Amino acid sequence: MTFSFDNLAGSNSIAVMGVINLSPDSFYSRSSHTNPCDVLHAAEKMIHDGVHILDVGAESTRPGARGISVKLELERLLPVITKLTKEFNVPISVDTYKPDVASVVLQEGAAVINDISGLGAGYKMANVISHHNAGIVLMHMKGTPEIMQRNPCYEDVCAEVLNFLSQRVDLAEDAGIDSGSIAIDPGIGFGKTLTHNIDLISKLGQLKVLGKKILLGVSRKSLIGDILNLEPAERLEGSIAAGIVGVVNGANILRVHDVGPTVRAVRIASALMKTS
Repeated sequence: MTFSFDNLAGSNSIAVMGVINLSPDSFYSRSSHTNPCDVLHAAEKMIHDGVHILDVGAESTRPGARGISVKLELERLLPVITKLTKEFNVPISVDTYKPDVASVVLQEGAAVINDISGLGAGYKMANVISHHNAGIVLMHMKGTPEIMQRNPCYEDVCAEVLNFLSQRVDLAEDAGIDSGSIAIDPGIGFGKTLTHNIDLISKLGQLKVLGKKILLGVSRKSLIGDILNLEPAERLEGSIAAGIVGVVNGANILRVHDVGPTVRAVRIASALMKTS
């Protein structure tokens, strides 16, 4: 069966993606789980709180992080993905940009690949997604996690992100990936300054021209810390506020660490937006 982002929360609703990190060096330590049993408990709570899709990552992509091998990434992922797909009926997304990793986890039942490189591996990754009838999140990133925050510069960040995502959507569809299986992500915090991030969120609706669901990941990121001067553990309210502004401006999916509070905030925002 072909995965479709339209089915996550209904065509007119906002979906919430819950973050589960398997890497020991995530920027937000409370989201890290190295024990499969802990992962199952975290997933169960997120599902109880109303999550629509789980996003599992085994390689930290925080600013300054170095990549890990395919072998290590799969060693962290496989025990968890196998258990999650057997225990729960919620779609599982895997945060990876490596085609070899994507191929294995999709065989194990994952439904989506969340690719921070936006198909940086080209047709090798796109063909893997197409072969498995899977979903793909195409994200924009300037550089790599290790160097992306070293003075990122743009002439027009919104135009450049739109142009990049447009090209990668074309690549994905040319490889045979179903149109409804593609979501786009402006990549908040991935090679952007505070000003770049604010511009992208405030003009998020410009990405609607691509005709894809828009995923926004602002949860506990440096954007929130820069504005509030707070550490990740204290950024809940700021994350929810930024996410709701994103929803008002066109986001269809929020990628978050705090599922319950976000689901409740989205329900209020959706009800008020429908009324207005």
